[in-house]
Parts: sequence; C-alpha cells; structure tokens
Amino acid sequence: MKKATAKHLIERYFRQLTDGCGNGNCTNEFCASCCDFQPVDSNSAAVKALELFKINAKLCDPHPSKKESGALHPDTSANGIRPNFSNTMSDKDLFPTKEDFEDVHYLTEDTVCMILSFCEEEGDYSPLIRIIGKIFSSADSLIKSFRKGATHTTEDADVDKHEDHKELGASSSAAPSPEDSPTQTLGPDEVSVDIDSVRRVYDKFLTNDQIEAALVNALVYLTPNVELDLEYLDVYETNPDYLNIFVIVMENSNLHSPEYLEMAMPQFCKAMSKLPVPALAKLSKLWSQYSLERIRRMMETFQQLITFTIISNEYDSENLVNDDETVVAATKCLKVVFCASLLGGDLDVEHNEEDDDESDSDELTLQELLGEERLYRKGPRIDPLEKELGVRTVDCRKPLIPFEDFINESVNEVVEMDKDFTFFKVDAETKFSFQSCPFILNAVTKNQGLYYDNRIRMYSERRITALYSMVQGQQPNPYLKLKVRRDHIIDDALVRLEMISMENPSDLKKQLFVEFEGEQGVDEGGVSKEFFQLVLEEIFNPDIGMFTYDDETKLFWFNSSSLENEAQYTLIGIVLGLAIYNNCILDVHFPMVVYRKLMGKKGTYLDLADSHPALYQSLKELLGHTGNVEEDMMITFQISQTDLFGNPVSYDLKEQGDEIPVTNENRQEFVDLYAEYILNKSVERQFRAFKKGFLMVTNESPLKYLFRPEEVELLICGSRNLDFEALQGTTEYDGGYSKDSQIIKDFWETIHSFGEEQKRLFLQFTTGTDRAPVGGLGKLKMIIAKNGPDTDRLPTSHTCFNALLLPEYSSKEKLRERLLKAITYAKGFGML
Repeated sequence: MKKATAKHLIERYFRQLTDGCGNGNCTNEFCASCCDFQPVDSNSAAVKALELFKINAKLCDPHPSKKESGALHPDTSANGIRPNFSNTMSDKDLFPTKEDFEDVHYLTEDTVCMILSFCEEEGDYSPLIRIIGKIFSSADSLIKSFRKGATHTTEDADVDKHEDHKELGASSSAAPSPEDSPTQTLGPDEVSVDIDSVRRVYDKFLTNDQIEAALVNALVYLTPNVELDLEYLDVYETNPDYLNIFVIVMENSNLHSPEYLEMAMPQFCKAMSKLPVPALAKLSKLWSQYSLERIRRMMETFQQLITFTIISNEYDSENLVNDDETVVAATKCLKVVFCASLLGGDLDVEHNEEDDDESDSDELTLQELLGEERLYRKGPRIDPLEKELGVRTVDCRKPLIPFEDFINESVNEVVEMDKDFTFFKVDAETKFSFQSCPFILNAVTKNQGLYYDNRIRMYSERRITALYSMVQGQQPNPYLKLKVRRDHIIDDALVRLEMISMENPSDLKKQLFVEFEGEQGVDEGGVSKEFFQLVLEEIFNPDIGMFTYDDETKLFWFNSSSLENEAQYTLIGIVLGLAIYNNCILDVHFPMVVYRKLMGKKGTYLDLADSHPALYQSLKELLGHTGNVEEDMMITFQISQTDLFGNPVSYDLKEQGDEIPVTNENRQEFVDLYAEYILNKSVERQFRAFKKGFLMVTNESPLKYLFRPEEVELLICGSRNLDFEALQGTTEYDGGYSKDSQIIKDFWETIHSFGEEQKRLFLQFTTGTDRAPVGGLGKLKMIIAKNGPDTDRLPTSHTCFNALLLPEYSSKEKLRERLLKAITYAKGFGML
C-alpha cells in the first residue's frame, strides 16, 4: 500500500466532510450533503477524516451535478482552502510501526489486512508472524477473534478505492472489541464467528509459507491447554463461545498437509474429542450447512490423519489400534463430520415404525438366580451424538457424502475385532471400540463383530441351560435342535419354532442344529443350509400365496390378500433372523424397503421405485403433470386393487375418498397416502408378524446399531458383486483333482469366459444362491471333487457344502457343453 494512495483517500474523506458529494438526497451521515450532517471546521474535518479512514467508512461518489459545476483541485476544499494535514497527523498516524501491534489482543479481518499491508510494504512478515503466534496460540484471544459485527467493509466505492482501501483496512486501535460489538441475537445452533471473514483471512495467510508455519506452531501450543480446559474445567458450559476455537481452526484448508498431520492435528483432535456432546452437535449442525466441497475437505482431513497414523505404526494383539490416542480421537472427530453429512443429506425423521422390541425381564430374573451376569444382553445402544441431533443413520436416504467414503480401510485391516467386541459390549466406559463409530468399518469387519456377538450369546445360552438343568435335575439341551420331515418341512418347522417362541424364546439364540427325520448325519452347517433353502423354496412358492412376485423386478412382496395365518409370516421372519445369527446366506429377493422397515422406517413414496416401479412411475407422472390434474386425469382418493382371486377391491385413502377429486393442490397428499397404503397399511398384519419373528432372534444383537438397511440385505442375501478370480484362489480340490489338473485349468477358463448371467447360474447351481457372501467370493469355500472318468453325465452339486462333483471330461468343449446344460436346467435335478 503506497503512502500516496492512503493520503489520497484521507483527502477524499476531508472533501466529503467539508464540501459533500453534491447529492441533495444523500443519506451518508459522514457527508456534508446529508441533511442531518452537522458542519465542521477544517481542522475538525481533518481529524475526522483520519478516523473515517481508519474504520473504512463509506465514501460517496461525486454526484453528476458536482461534476458539471467543475471539478475542484484535488487538494482544495469547496471554500478554496487547501488542507494541511501536517497540523493534525503524522506519518506515524498513517503508517504504524512494529511497536503499534503490541496491543493487538484479538484479530479482525481489517486488523489482519492492515498488518499484512504493513508487512508487504516493509518486506518483513515478522510482525504478522508474531501476532499469529500470539493470537492463535491463546484460547482467549482466538475466542474473541473474527466475531460477527467486528469488521467493516466499504460500500458503493469506486474500483480503485475498493481494491486499495480494502487491502489496507483499518488499524487495530479503531476496530471495535468483541465486547463492544453490537449485540446480535444468535440462534441456538449459530456461532458468533464471522466464518466468511475467517475464510478470507485464511486465503491471505495460506499463500505465504512463513505464515503457514506460524499457524502450525501456534496450533501446537494452543491445543494442549484447550484439551485441559475441556477435560477439567468444563469451559464450554460457562462460555459456549469456546466452540469458536474449533470453528476457526477447521476453516484452514491446509490441515491435511503433512506439517499439520504430523505436528498439530493429533493434539487438536484429542482436544476436539473432549468437547461435550451438545458442543459436538452444534458443530455438526453448523457444518451440515457447508458446501459439499468444504465438508468433504474436513472428512478427508480426519481420514488422512487416521491413515497416516496407522501406516506409521505397527499394531498386533498386544499393541491395539484401539489404544492409539490419535486414531481414536480422529475417529471421534470424523463422527461429527459424518453426522453433519447426515443432517445435510436427504433426511426422513418422521416415518418410523413402532418399536416392537420386547423386554427380557423374565429371563433376567432367572439369570440373576443363577448368578449369571450376561453383559451381552445390554440392549442395542443409542449413539449419544445422534440422540442429541435427533437423527439416526437409517433416517438418511442419501447423505451429503456417500456412506462408503467414510470407511477407512486402514482401520479395517488392523482392528482386532475380538478385542474390539469386548470393549464394545463390556468395557465401553474405559476402552474405545470402533463399533461405536460403525461408519468407519466395512460390512466384512462389522460382520465379524456380529459373529462374535452371536457366538458369545450362543455360549452363554448353553451355559444358562446347563446351570438351569442342574437346578431342575433335567438333561441339558444346549442347542436349538429342529427335527423335520422333508415332505412336511414347513409344518414341522412351524410347530417347533412356535413352541420355542412361546415357551422359551431365548432358545432361538442357541446354535442351530437341523436333523432330517430318517437321515443320518451331523449338522456341521450344511444340513442347516439345506433346511433354509427348502423352507424358503416352499414359503416363496407362488402357489401358496404368501408373497407376490414381480416378473419385472424379480422381487417378492407381501400378499395383502393372503389367507395364511400370521404364524407363517413369523416363521419366515425367524428364518431370516436365524440365517444372520448362524452366518448363512439365503436366496431371498425382497425390495430394499423390507430391510428399511425391519430397521424401523416406514415405506414412503420413494420406496415404490424399487418395490413397485410401474406404480412409482405413474405417481411420478402425476406429480410432474403440468396441466389441470382434476380435468385431465379424473381420479379420486379411492383406489382399486385385486384380491387373491383376481376380483377388484376398492379402498378409500380418505373418508369418502370416492367423492374427493385429486387436484394440483392435493396430489402430493394423494401420492403419500397411496404409498402409505401399499407399503404399510395393506400389509400391516403380515409384516408385523414377519418382523416379530425377526426380532425374536435379533432384538438383543447390535444389528440395528451397526448396520444400515443395505448392509442387512448383504448379511442375509450376500453381495451381487462376483469376483471369480477370488473364488478360484480359495477353491479346494478333492478326489484326485488339483489346481494343476488339466480339467481344472479348462474349468476355470470356461467359467471366466461366461457372461454375467451364466456366472450367476453357476453360483446358484453350486451354492444355492447367486450372490457372494459378505466379503466377496473369496470368503466362499468351494470344493471341486472328481466324479468319475469321462462320461455323458452332467456335473452335480451338493449346495449345502458348496461342492461341485465334476466328471473328468475328455475335452474343454465337452466340459463347457455339459456344464452349461447342468446350470441352465438345474431346477428339479442336479442339486443335492
């Protein structure tokens, strides 16, 4: 900033005070043309001009009438007197020295601009670096900095004045203190920081390496004291503006750089993780209003810190990642950003299913008598931050940042889930568990945690049974045993499971063992898998009428006209729960709304796109219709469906719906009521029974806490992503075959040449489902066994053991032809 420019601006203020702009309607209180202006003499005007310059006050443009009358000499006032500023100010008044910055105890944008201009003029940034070190290393100073109402900007200025004057800004002595700033009424979720001002300041700072180094060092000194304040002094309770520190620091767009990650961010995250839940919630609400770019930058900053820390250390069963303070603190901070992403996304917090969880008070009485402290029975927890915000993960259909982007693969690779599960269930108060931040874990890792939960519950049920049997003098029954007849599998399973659910529902948490009457064999998992397949095949048989099948979507939906009793639907719910509980993939095909409803959400109009696409398209066209809906479509609030026998049945969405036309004004209500009826009311009886059965098995597990509806479907049905390279790597061979056998080489070449549909048919033929288990096909243990020499017989399979019985065909062509025929016409034969 040149001295001549500053002098020119001050002289313009002087002329404005003594001569005015010439506009008779001027409203600028610092202009002589304003009707409310009190005239001042030349000396007073000179002093006032300096003050106006320092606070960056408004400058008027000359009115056209003023220009027409002839311009005055730039250094001459209207009375012909040329001002002498030497009598009223010196160069020291205009241009501060280093010593003038010693009384700066907080920062405003104007103060920063003024100091920065001084440093650029002198070619020495040490004054600004000292100020940054002083302010950014002090919690009190940072809290008072960049407050709303504490900065001033020039309005209606010409281009040259805007660029020059704004760069210089006002001196610190003229800037109002935060305490003296005009009182502003802030909402409960607002902060007193002028965020736009902070961003502009950072834009100036981060172009200079010396300044950035000062910011890093200041943050290193600041955060230990902040952590102590939050942990021991409850400073946020007495001063909510303490949150300003974290708001200001997180606006730094370079926090992901190595200097910050290595030196400053670990301690900063530890301090931030000490904030009370209401403060973290306030941060989430604030950040949820940010642009996608800014909130993603914050997410990436914490993710990079986690990854950087993990790859810089080694972890094992003794040195757990759970004990790494930096990783733990950064994960907790990442949760704040995750919640902000939820809040800023597509939320639905209203359409919730009723909570059907049942109390287990009777069982607890028994366990107390037996002295069994079953800590795993702690009910599904509620995340404190999500509770404070009034939002759950399941409430968000589409967050600002995709759920998958919050998964940190480095964490998933090093976390010991057996230990983490213990911390999650037993030692949550003193030990951190990554399951308390499930967004950072992938489905495979969370499934491991669920597996440990299931196994421990199975073990505990066995122990309870043994103790109970000792007291009662009865033979213990430590497993859930089902003995069924193949030709009466539904009746037998229904009767047995119904008796168990009424007499002792906790038996459903025991490990499942299935025995087919008249058949020898021990259930090592294969018999149970076959049991599930047979039950599902019969339950979903269209002839039974429990479910309807859509040829377009290839999905099943509850038949609202079904004559089957509720026990049948309870059975299928139990089967789904047992499949999760016993880690078994099922060949079921439900729309996603079923899993959303199981997780506590009602179906809405948007769910129809998946479950009833034709209806969804019709309703979408109704909402987007540009003409007169009432005249063009002539529909009412009465809809028509067909019953089990194909007869039309009418239903009024509102009372006397046949008399209420759908109009442009009420069409959204019509759409919402239609979706409510189709997805909720019409199948309420069937779904309630279905969910009841599901909860009989899963109501005590962390399923609802850990998994999203999409992941629950993955647990039950497996993944549609098929990596046959991974399957080849884990396949085992028997009966004389090995990976080097020529037919095995031909076999894999043939499989890899198949199209997507043929690969799914092969998987269905071999395993009973066309989907991969959680974690992909690499987690599937397939066996290829030799089934005799060359023959015209087709390959066969034992789906319960994932075993393919493959004759040693004489050529690759014959192998391909026989295999294709087997997987294409597998229904009815071939699968055992």
